[in-house]
Amino acid sequence: MQSVRDHLEKNILARIAARAGDERVFTKLYTEAARAAADASDARKRAGVTLGPLDGTIVSIKDLFDVAGEPTTAGSLMLRNAAPATRDAAIVHRLRQAGAVIIGKTNMTEFAFTAIGDNQHYGTPGNAIDASRIPGGSSSGAGVSVGEGTSEISIGSDTGGSIRIPASLNGVVGFKPTARRVPLTGAFPLSGTLDSIGPLARTVAQCAAADAVTASEEPTALAPIALAGVRIGIPQGVLFGDTEGEVAAAFEHCLGKAKLAGAGVADLSIDDLLADMRSATKRGSIAAMEGAEIHADWLATGAPVPVDPHVSGPLSRAAMLPTPVYIRAMRRRAALAAAMDERLASVDVLALPTTPVTAPTTVSMAEDAELRDRIEGLLLRNTQVANQFDLCAISLPMPGMVRPAGLMLVARNGHDHHLLRIAAEVERLLGP
Repeated sequence: MQSVRDHLEKNILARIAARAGDERVFTKLYTEAARAAADASDARKRAGVTLGPLDGTIVSIKDLFDVAGEPTTAGSLMLRNAAPATRDAAIVHRLRQAGAVIIGKTNMTEFAFTAIGDNQHYGTPGNAIDASRIPGGSSSGAGVSVGEGTSEISIGSDTGGSIRIPASLNGVVGFKPTARRVPLTGAFPLSGTLDSIGPLARTVAQCAAADAVTASEEPTALAPIALAGVRIGIPQGVLFGDTEGEVAAAFEHCLGKAKLAGAGVADLSIDDLLADMRSATKRGSIAAMEGAEIHADWLATGAPVPVDPHVSGPLSRAAMLPTPVYIRAMRRRAALAAAMDERLASVDVLALPTTPVTAPTTVSMAEDAELRDRIEGLLLRNTQVANQFDLCAISLPMPGMVRPAGLMLVARNGHDHHLLRIAAEVERLLGP
């Protein structure tokens, strides 16, 4: 069996070294530290000792997690010369304790804003399946790294879909846990209310193992739940509009498999709650309003800053909104989250396409502002529901697609383990 060190050298570091002049997936590499961690894992294995399921696993982390001794840039030039972090982020510490081999920090959209996955400062990672296409964001490098095999697991953040969108477009699994299940300590924030930290990986089991470590739970073997009797709700309506034909066909194929396995599948309308949430956040999204507070100091100067206009524009507009707008949105959100929880009590999971579209070309996004806005809206439309209504969700690759898109399963707040067990069975059913 190949040692961790050999796997690291031959399958990962060699591949990264081959593109040394054009590295856009990683913003920082920890080559020597990773070699040392790999050697330590191999030594434990020889001694018959293990730190758990992540021991010796090659893991990358999004460029918004603190690593002691270096600035956390969060995809921005503005933070390049920030004060170095004094300690590792909580999740980085937990990964190290679990024996993970942290290979590097992955690229991301600036300040974790926008869903396209482009970064005008550090370059845009090419999609893992077709490098001419967008990676999806904001955890762009995370999705590509797992998709291309330079990480076995990558830890990202998800405020409106930032784990599940790149998972969908790069053909990997992405898990957004219930918010606050994994500590945000040492993660550069976008929205303290909506931010969640979760893994991208090749399998549901890998996601479950990483989730257990980052949530400081005892990792246990993931036991799939047979789908016979599992209740799946299909939120037909606005979340299915403008879906590409290939995505719709793949979704129906997945649904057919679930029905054959005995799952109970029924429509469950949530359009009224979605309309209420749209109305409550019409003047400003919660992410933009809370992000404007994070960045209030530089926004207040009005001076030119080296920030992507797709990021600075929405933040600047949100910064102008009066406080009552935010307070009312938050109060209404709490009521709507409670109403959604009640609505979902009749099902185990909701099922829908993660993204209604596959990845467009990077060039088309740069050349056509109107198309970019439309695609960004579609990429976020389905995924942001889980953040807005305080739910947990996972994206699984749908089989048989030329360009990847995901099947998203959504469950109630705190039902993370149940969701992962259902997802593991759906994954098994769909096959490789």
